Formats: sequence, structure tokens, C-alpha cells
Amino acid sequence: MSDHAAFAAKAALAVHLRAAGHEVLDLGTDGTASVDYPDFGAKGGKAVAAGLGERGLFLCGSGIGISISANKVPGIRAALVYDEWSARMSRRHNDANVACFGARVHADARIAEMADVFLATAFEGGRHAARVAKIAALEAGAGRGADGGAKAGGGCC
Repeated sequence: MSDHAAFAAKAALAVHLRAAGHEVLDLGTDGTASVDYPDFGAKGGKAVAAGLGERGLFLCGSGIGISISANKVPGIRAALVYDEWSARMSRRHNDANVACFGARVHADARIAEMADVFLATAFEGGRHAARVAKIAALEAGAGRGADGGAKAGGGCC
């Protein structure tokens, strides 16, 4: 899953993943013509949330826009991955089901290395499961007032 800025990196990652024995579901984009990353973040997020894939690997120029977009889909915990440690911890502690990478930030081989770590790492559960449940509760709207805003007494920053 990528936008136009990451099309070549996505193609290289797909080759790498298939060679490693993974099944790859490529939901686009299909070329370098300009497209909007929110469309692809939503499309990929909906596919992962529906169970069409166990995990998603999404790419855009920076990785930021597609991660923000994917996180708007209920059930998605997309992490912007920038090194092996963030790939590992996003799985171990946050049970991330989508990793997002910046094709203008990292070389293709580097993205493949981080993706391998993300895919190979299991969720630890335990004390982290309660935290992931709190994320799901936030997503479901718990802690919001009738107008959708924060309940009284909750400030910001």
C-alpha cells in the first residue's frame, strides 16, 4: 500500500516479502501519477481491519501522512516506523497492526529490514494488553462528553 511517492519502494518491498515467503496483497497505487495518501491509508486500513491481511505495511513519502490516515480507521493501530527498535516496540508493546514507512526517508533495503522486524515480532500482552484496550476505548469514544469533546475537567497540554 503506497502513494505515488513510495510506489518504487513498495514494489521493491513486495519483491522482498514474496522472496521471504509472505503473501502480499497490493492495494495500490499502481504507478507514479500523483494520488492522495489519505485514500490509500483508508483503503489499506479498512482491508486490515476487515481481516484481509494480518498486518499492513504502508508507505508514503514521509510515512507520516499515511500513518495518520490509517489511524482514522477503527481497529487500526498504525505506527510510524523509523528503525528496528520502533518496529519491534510497536509490536511488542502496542500491538500495532500496521507499520508505516517513509520512502523519501529510508532506502528500499532499510525499509525491508524494518518490515522484517515488524512482521517477526509478537505482541507481549500482559500489562500492555490493558493499555491497548484503553486505546480501543478511546477509539470507541469512551471519555467523551455528549458533544463529542473531552469531559469537564480534562484540559489539554
